[in-house]
Amino acid sequence: MTDSSPISYPFPADSKLDLDPIYARLRADQPVAKIKLPFGEPAWLVTRYEDVRTALSDPRFSRAEAVRRGMRDMPRLTEAGTVSRPDSMVSMDPPQHTRLRGLIAKAFTPRRLEQTRPRIQQIADGLLDRMAEAGPPADLAEQLALPLPVTVICELLGVPEPDHERFQAWSEAFVSTTAHTGEEIRAAAAALDGYFSELVARRRAEPADDLLSALIQARDVDDKLTERELVSLSTGILVAGYETTAGQIVNFTYTLLTHRDQLDLLRANPALLPNAIEELLRFVPLNNSSAALPRVATEDLELGGAAIQQGDVVLVARPSANRDESIFDAPDRLDLAREPHPHLAFGYGPHHCLGAQLARIELQVALGALFERFPDLRIAVPEDGLDWKSGLMVRGLRGLPLAW
Repeated sequence: MTDSSPISYPFPADSKLDLDPIYARLRADQPVAKIKLPFGEPAWLVTRYEDVRTALSDPRFSRAEAVRRGMRDMPRLTEAGTVSRPDSMVSMDPPQHTRLRGLIAKAFTPRRLEQTRPRIQQIADGLLDRMAEAGPPADLAEQLALPLPVTVICELLGVPEPDHERFQAWSEAFVSTTAHTGEEIRAAAAALDGYFSELVARRRAEPADDLLSALIQARDVDDKLTERELVSLSTGILVAGYETTAGQIVNFTYTLLTHRDQLDLLRANPALLPNAIEELLRFVPLNNSSAALPRVATEDLELGGAAIQQGDVVLVARPSANRDESIFDAPDRLDLAREPHPHLAFGYGPHHCLGAQLARIELQVALGALFERFPDLRIAVPEDGLDWKSGLMVRGLRGLPLAW
């Protein structure tokens, strides 16, 4: 593949949990390739591991500039696009990004998050108790994958329990590409913002021992963020802490149930679970190609042999980087015993996922408890009976009917 003409992107075969074979060809021949987005915008696509790390960490690739130029938060797949949020952490560069990240970093230190493991285990056990009592078949998404992370992140933020179920529809619209209209996406964003504006007012009157109260303290006493940033930060934490982990619980369970040799290996060696989660994070793509957050080059530079000009748009393919043959041996094989590896599932550089350790704990607890509770777990419907997501930033199954 040496033709320099732009390649249409996203790729059509990038569906379910499969990666389009074109990524491997690009890594070999055009690691930084010219692409054309659905509405004609030109861009560069970065597919190799080292180049992806560079693009994610080099300050010359700017997220804020992409937003300032009025771009969408992802390649435009519809005329409506998505809601651009310049006050969101994912839309900022240092030092603004560093300032906001520092306000919540203490709540996400590995030591502090490890202290939440018993509570996460308690939540998971309770959900699995109800799943067992109801009997098969059971939808994993409904019974475990959705309620576990939403409960965890809501308790961390300080969202009252009666409000937890309100977030699913709002959150899905928030991460939509084509599944919802622009009007629906903006309405969901406004509803989330409105809810948190009201909750901030309540917490101001009655502070609690939660992250939202701490952020209000930073706003009111220390003047470290604006009111708009406070609401946007709260919304972003909720969506990021819920939607992705819920999808991973379902997708990882499906992957293990369809790779029985690896599931048998894990059952025979439960201590392998933390390493297994890392391998699943590497192997199972979370985001659709349409979810790549664009960056803009702030000066002329070279990356992966390509001459990128100031103002050019750059997209990174983290799922492709996680299959880079120069980094991972037999990268297209799921190997739960693989030596520890620095995958890019949580990103890299300033925007590395702040909640990565929380997600790891939730995934370890959820999958460990699930397969321990139901040793004969199996998928309850044929493959063609599964319902796959479409039109969303996150890929995978909407639900997973299980029997035991």
